[in-house]
Amino acid sequence: MSPYSSNRTAFTSLPPFSQDPSTSHPRPVCPAAADPVRARAYPGRTPLRMSVPQARVSSVAERWDRERVLALAPDAPSQRTAQSLASGRAWAATGAAAEADAVWGECRGSASAPYRAVVDLSGPAYRCSCPSRKFPCKHVLALLLLWSEGSVPDDAAGPPQWAGSWLMARASRASRTPSGEPAEPKDPRAAARRAEQRETRVASGLAELDRWLCDQARQGLAVSQQAGYAHWDDIAARMVDAQAPGLAERLRALASVPHSGAGWDGRLLEEYALLHLLAVAYRRQAGLPSPLRETVRSRIGFSLRQADVLADGQPVRDHWQVLGRRDLDQDRIRTRRTWLRGRKTGRDALVLSFAAPGQALDDSLAVGADADADLVFYPGAVPLRAVVLARHDGGAPDGGPPDGDTIAGLLAGYAAALAADPWLDNWPAVVEVIPARAPAPAVRDADSGDGGHTGDGGSLPLHPGAGPCWPLFALSGGRPVTLAGEWTPRGLWPLTAWDEAGRAVPL
Repeated sequence: MSPYSSNRTAFTSLPPFSQDPSTSHPRPVCPAAADPVRARAYPGRTPLRMSVPQARVSSVAERWDRERVLALAPDAPSQRTAQSLASGRAWAATGAAAEADAVWGECRGSASAPYRAVVDLSGPAYRCSCPSRKFPCKHVLALLLLWSEGSVPDDAAGPPQWAGSWLMARASRASRTPSGEPAEPKDPRAAARRAEQRETRVASGLAELDRWLCDQARQGLAVSQQAGYAHWDDIAARMVDAQAPGLAERLRALASVPHSGAGWDGRLLEEYALLHLLAVAYRRQAGLPSPLRETVRSRIGFSLRQADVLADGQPVRDHWQVLGRRDLDQDRIRTRRTWLRGRKTGRDALVLSFAAPGQALDDSLAVGADADADLVFYPGAVPLRAVVLARHDGGAPDGGPPDGDTIAGLLAGYAAALAADPWLDNWPAVVEVIPARAPAPAVRDADSGDGGHTGDGGSLPLHPGAGPCWPLFALSGGRPVTLAGEWTPRGLWPLTAWDEAGRAVPL
């Protein structure tokens, strides 16, 4: 989220928009189809015994439904093509193995040799021999559609060599991944010396940033409208040299503020103030409470190793409902932001996953599903980010959509969080609202107080970057819906809505 729109004061008393009153349960496992083409054995294949760590073995009896598979598609054309390929005629052979938690197949294509696709369901992770740059590709999606329909036969002999070698390589890497105490640095003295040098560089960079901010205020904000991108990139590059990547990211995002419409000068001045506040907080970090100190350091760019978080944090077990997710592309790295809420604790959590271009993001947390899991939260003044420590095969969750709050309740929660972390740009929102397109795309409380609800008639604008949001308006049809999304100072970014049957619909 670009911070240029972070007007953190006006949102607490947004006036209501004037409105014109006129205006998954898994599928049952089906027996494999008796198709000699799909069930044909691989010629000359020798059975392959796989050594899979016990922690990775899970039952494949609970198959994904069609909606979950299609949600993996990178775009709509991939969905349409995959559905056309999901037929027995296109596949020379398919197979699945509960022991390996995998499904594989060979699909006839334009090349002389069939395309070979394999899916590690425990990830999930995918591999296909086709030249497509989309992940997962249409062949993987079509294979999963076949499997979700029960049309892929279970193969007791195990995967063929081309699929088994890839699965075993993944299993080997997983077994080498440390899961206990974090490893000690090879040279503790050298590590301490590097840490001290970084602190010195960051302090020097923040002093330079303060001088730059004073220069911007002295020259006047109007100069920023004539400045090119290099005006921001130069100071951001110096923050990278000072080993403060968090500051560099915020500075680069400011380049679009002078061209963001009316009120840009106030937004820019506010971001300058927040940058100055961050520099002052770092210099005085010794006197800050520990959670706030961790927040300041993370905003500057000091990161914690996941192993350290798991070793020091306290696990929180709950049935975590997946509220929604959003994918972002930042500096050649793809990021997936997945929001969860505990059904028992009511606690919100943000799980991040990262992938290089061409690699698949973690899809183990499907929107609308529940995960009985232990989460460990990163330290901070407002601990939202979490990492999944372990998943359990617990009892059935309560099911159904989450309880939606009112707009006033959402803003009150964000205001309290903002008081603890002034640099907070995104806040989880689950509200019971009625979407409205006029006078501008927005949502208003589902009830103004006369229908048994506690709504106060307030309204929130939708984030302009979210586009027309026609699926949301089509799903609502003028009726109240439970909506989950990210609240930002520039508006609400809708992620998921629940229909009348209680099914989650990603937006």
